[in-house]
Amino acid sequence: MRLMLKLFLGFFLIVGIAAFFVMRVFVNEVKPGVRQAMESTLVDAANVLAEMAAADVKAGTIGSGSFTRNLAKARQRDLKAMVWRFPKRALDYRVTITDARGIVIYDSLGRDVGRDNSRWNDVYRTLRGEYGARSSPEIPGEEGNTVMHVAAPVYDPADGQTLIGVLSLAQPNRSIDPFIAASQRAIIERGAWLIGLSALVGILVTVWLTRGLGQLSRYARAVTNGEPVPPPRRRRDEIGELGQALETMRRKLEGKAYVEQYVQSLTHEMKSPLAAIRGAAELLQEPMPDADRAHFARSIVDQQQRLTETIDKLLALAEVEQHGWLQTRAPIEVSALLEEAAGAAQVAAQASGVQVVAHAAPGLRVHGDGYLVRQALHNLIDNAVAFSPLGSVVELSAQNEGQGVRLQVADRGAGIPDYARERVFERFYSLARPGSGRRSSGLGLPFVQEVARLHDGRAALAARDGGGTVAELWLPAGSPATRARR
Repeated sequence: MRLMLKLFLGFFLIVGIAAFFVMRVFVNEVKPGVRQAMESTLVDAANVLAEMAAADVKAGTIGSGSFTRNLAKARQRDLKAMVWRFPKRALDYRVTITDARGIVIYDSLGRDVGRDNSRWNDVYRTLRGEYGARSSPEIPGEEGNTVMHVAAPVYDPADGQTLIGVLSLAQPNRSIDPFIAASQRAIIERGAWLIGLSALVGILVTVWLTRGLGQLSRYARAVTNGEPVPPPRRRRDEIGELGQALETMRRKLEGKAYVEQYVQSLTHEMKSPLAAIRGAAELLQEPMPDADRAHFARSIVDQQQRLTETIDKLLALAEVEQHGWLQTRAPIEVSALLEEAAGAAQVAAQASGVQVVAHAAPGLRVHGDGYLVRQALHNLIDNAVAFSPLGSVVELSAQNEGQGVRLQVADRGAGIPDYARERVFERFYSLARPGSGRRSSGLGLPFVQEVARLHDGRAALAARDGGGTVAELWLPAGSPATRARR
């Protein structure tokens, strides 16, 4: 099971269980809570009615007195009330009054007059000076709807202490059932929203966490595959700290391996020039004709230049490879770039008897590091000039191709031998220059290829129609997709 799914299920399970039990408690508490509130209002009303009925109870006119008449008028009223979306048109109260023995002397419904209610809990406790209340079936012997009864003592109006009867106020619990059901339904609906929002939060948090872990995983795989990649984006949390720690570790490990590799390469490439310099120096210590002495001296200078070129190119290539990704990005005007490169190469080209020309359609642009692109173009031009015959022309051109721009450096040299086509981009591999037989450092084309990779482009060499070679550098027209965005 994927980590993202595990995190989401764990989060959702915790929130879901908590929400379920909380909602269950709330739903179960609604009914007793509402009934307790109803009982509290019945207590108030019963005591008010008991005080109002006291005079008629004492006078024995409870059945025909003002209390009965007023209560009858109240029961005939059309209340026209709307309580929380539920209409209420009539009173739900039922009033029962017993004498001091518990015998019913008044019933607002006129049904139980003369019945002995002294054994009912509401009357029984009130007659003994306690708070009396009970809940009984609305229809005796049937389960289901119940009626809440709350009793209040009726005192003699003369002294306010002598108990002369008990007033019981009853209200069917079904009158408040719609409110209980509505409250429970509202709790369930809001609980469902709560669970839904919690799930959404869980998804967002899970995605946020797994996205950071996914970046670390992709970064680790790229490092394992030997790809030069930037560290994951900085985050101000433990995942960000882990990413920076991994990057630090990678740099230290790769730095050691990188230095080892380059020391070995540099040592290998320095052996031949140093051996030639040593041999020439030893021969110069012996008597020889001036012509031979000049030849060996010139050989020492040539080998020194070769060493210097190798070291400079190697340092430039090392700097590019160590970055792993572009440090700067900006629009580059292609026509201006070609004109500048052609102008910079004119002096060396004229010394070799070669002309460099540039032509590009206006408005072409690439996006990347201008310095690196110029250096790559200069390397391609240097190679073209070195392999071009006297009086030939090296042509620089650019054109749109797909989603990018193709830069071309074309010469009329001897071309690339078949055996060398697969190796021209290898580090330190080079071909002998026509005429002089000298070889370059073999680092120019690897530098071009690395610049192309950094820009998400490509470099290639191909045979030119009519003879010669075409070096191509394709670069995307838009902003290069850095590996940090993977």
